Amino acid sequence: MTAQETQNNIEKALEEIRPFLLADGGDISLVNIENNIVRVQLEGACTSCSVNQMTLTNGVEATIKRYAPQIEKVIEVSQEHSK
Repeated sequence: MTAQETQNNIEKALEEIRPFLLADGGDISLVNIENNIVRVQLEGACTSCSVNQMTLTNGVEATIKRYAPQIEKVIEVSQEHSK
């Protein structure tokens, strides 16, 4: 799978997840992909949600790995680090 195909698949995974996050007042965006590690930024209500790490692992990471099985890990980065 090319880097572009991987990115496209990850974007598809995020589109699948996004409606659930939006329903709770949050959102997610792709920051980068490097060495099979995906960095995402949780936004809105997701940044202060007490279960955001569970959402990240059980929801986001699991969905991304379905679309791009080579991905090893998904890491959430704060807004300060992504600027």
